[in-house]
Amino acid sequence: MTIAEVVPSLLSGLDVPGADNTLGLPAARRVVLLLVDGLGHELLREHAAHAPFLSSLPDRSIDAGFPSSTATSIASIGTGLHSGEHGIVGYTFAVGDEVLNSLTWSRAAEHGHDLRKTLVPEVVQPHPTLFERAAAAGVAVSAVAPLLHRSSGLTRAVLRGSWFRGVAGFGDLALGAVAAVQQDRSFCYAYHADLDTIGHFYGPGSEEWLIQLEFVDSLAERIASRLPAGAQLVVTADHGMVTVDERIDFDTEPVLWQGVRVVAGEPRVRYLHVESDEVLSTWREFLGARADVLSRDEAVEAGWFGPVSPLALDRIGDVVVAMRDAHVVVRSQAEPLLSGLTGMHGSRTRAELAIPLLVHSVASV
Repeated sequence: MTIAEVVPSLLSGLDVPGADNTLGLPAARRVVLLLVDGLGHELLREHAAHAPFLSSLPDRSIDAGFPSSTATSIASIGTGLHSGEHGIVGYTFAVGDEVLNSLTWSRAAEHGHDLRKTLVPEVVQPHPTLFERAAAAGVAVSAVAPLLHRSSGLTRAVLRGSWFRGVAGFGDLALGAVAAVQQDRSFCYAYHADLDTIGHFYGPGSEEWLIQLEFVDSLAERIASRLPAGAQLVVTADHGMVTVDERIDFDTEPVLWQGVRVVAGEPRVRYLHVESDEVLSTWREFLGARADVLSRDEAVEAGWFGPVSPLALDRIGDVVVAMRDAHVVVRSQAEPLLSGLTGMHGSRTRAELAIPLLVHSVASV
């Protein structure tokens, strides 16, 4: 069971044709889906005392899918597809001659260079979204997320079909989500990013992170307390997080350069586009037990990306490097900010893949 099944399961209760409740979620005619960026299932269980409301709900987890990265998971939320189908295969990935940062929709090597005109979001991710399908079936579909996301490439690519309400903080996020489900057959996707940001800078489980978790718990409780009768709050996440232990620096390890044409992905999962078949064996030998290093064909055959379409195949890279334990492959010169983060995610450990799926239902009058 994966994040790709969440929205179809919820839309089945809203009578959207073709939406199957494969997760067996309770049906409701008014639904708020709150996605808390970085709220891993294992982290929530470990720090349950700091999230009494969320921890009071029936404990259930599903998989984020691979890579366990924000843009990939949000694409699965929006489309109901796995990464190998919708093609948003990570934080950064190659599309033709460009390496796209899927969160900013900019050139990865030049943060801020807008690629929405040359890499049109609706072309990069051409599948109809679940929100479009729901809206066509008469459901009032809303997305409540930070103001800057309103016309972003990622929003256009995977959340199109929803009425977007931009928010600035906890207060308008909570009230916006509640306001969006006041009518029958309404669905609201709400997104909160700050727990992930705090985890990146200070580490998951740090004092700063725990205080932010308390705020998130209060946010969820406040939304739940204001929902109309018969409504439902579902809380999930896009990935978990690990605290980095050892950094292997691609930019200062010449042995890793040989035969590599393009490096994409992020520190916990790297995509290598290569000019030599020897890259696979070189990286396997160098990283040893610190990583799973597979050819693209091996990773696809192993089912890491789910079913893989021609759209996604070239984006995956010739070699896929999934880091184990708490190791990372950073780029100190090309990605100085990213390389210095304390908490990271993207790979295949349970700490990164397992996400909560928590349901709070409001009794009908």
